[in-house]
Amino acid sequence: MAKKTDSLDDLRREIDGIDTSIHDLIMRRTKIVERVRDVKGDTPVKIRPAREAEILYQLMTRHTGPFPKCELARMWREMIVATLSFEGPFSVAVYVTDEILGYWDLARDQYGSFTPMTRHGSNRSVVEAVRTQDATLGILPLPQRDESENWWRFLVSEAPEAPKVIARLPFIGEGNARDPGVEALVIGPVAQEETGRDRSFLAIEVEEDIGFASIEAALSQAGHSAAFHQVWHDPDRPPEWTYLIEAFGFFTDSGPRRALFMDGLDQRTKRVIHLGGYATPLSEGDLAPSSAGVPGTKE
Repeated sequence: MAKKTDSLDDLRREIDGIDTSIHDLIMRRTKIVERVRDVKGDTPVKIRPAREAEILYQLMTRHTGPFPKCELARMWREMIVATLSFEGPFSVAVYVTDEILGYWDLARDQYGSFTPMTRHGSNRSVVEAVRTQDATLGILPLPQRDESENWWRFLVSEAPEAPKVIARLPFIGEGNARDPGVEALVIGPVAQEETGRDRSFLAIEVEEDIGFASIEAALSQAGHSAAFHQVWHDPDRPPEWTYLIEAFGFFTDSGPRRALFMDGLDQRTKRVIHLGGYATPLSEGDLAPSSAGVPGTKE
């Protein structure tokens, strides 16, 4: 018996029905998000970077079929950010210069096509906008070893309003952003939460230059290692060196690992400040096409 062939109209009607179901689920999801907002109460900033990253990790793991994972992740990013807009004020301050425009593209890709964004010509201006909450979040260049400005020093504060690092961009791959290869950190007034795929930033202030090796040994004693480090020193200020350490893993402000780290530091250490951290961006493996069989199985 001949196999029946669907007509184009039949297939379009089926797609229309699926689109209606998707729309119904988005509206249902939105109602639940409103309930979440009520549970959060008066929390001024409701963004949860770790939760957002975990949603995308799970999507990438379970996804199968030919629909591209990058586009799937972008769809979810837009949906997540759209709900943030009615949980409370939400805007982004972006470092942009005439020479480098790509940070704007990274901000738009992560925080939505319609989120209010402001352009800032200095890193310090971005930090100040977030500190005063003229902007909810800020987008700043990823620190580099050959960099002299060291904008992260503006985060070195124990004041409750001091911004923290909360994300690294691009999170979903490079895309078609201008200035290919440009990377950024996101700062905001929220604490780092653990996802199991984390990196943490620490600022270590010392009375004199103790060298990175001693800090690395203290990290190792606490079960961590450094992914990046940088030192800042202003010869016109009282003797003080500040190290920026990007450590693999989630670094807590208390507990036995913290105690081991502090015990291993040089006695000339004045203070250690947790500057936040981020859930690692989706990798090439995360974004690779999956087989049509078991969710998450790579070809």
